[in-house]
Amino acid sequence: MAPREIALSQPTAVACCADIETPALTNDEAEGTARLFKALADPNRVRLVNLIATSPESACVCDLAEAIGVSQPTVSHHLRKLLEAGLLVREHRGAYVYYDVDRQALRRAGEVLRVNEEVPA
Repeated sequence: MAPREIALSQPTAVACCADIETPALTNDEAEGTARLFKALADPNRVRLVNLIATSPESACVCDLAEAIGVSQPTVSHHLRKLLEAGLLVREHRGAYVYYDVDRQALRRAGEVLRVNEEVPA
């Protein structure tokens, strides 16, 4: 079996996000972080990330539409937003497009919300 080729999206908003406790976020970091949260602000997008992340294989739009009960164009719209935010990667296989979660981007997204447990005195 040949190695999978995955077409990566453009540079991502997630890559420029900073830990929420960064003393002074730059405008770019604040905008990138806001785009990340905006991409995940829709329940269908959260469900899509969850379905793709827990799937043993890449997920096709046709399967995702049925799984969350919305039309294929609606799923495609949501997937595009998640791809633009850098949370997904896609692979073209003939006429179909398959999606995977970018695990590194998810780790970076989790770091955005990491808060120091120590309370300043």
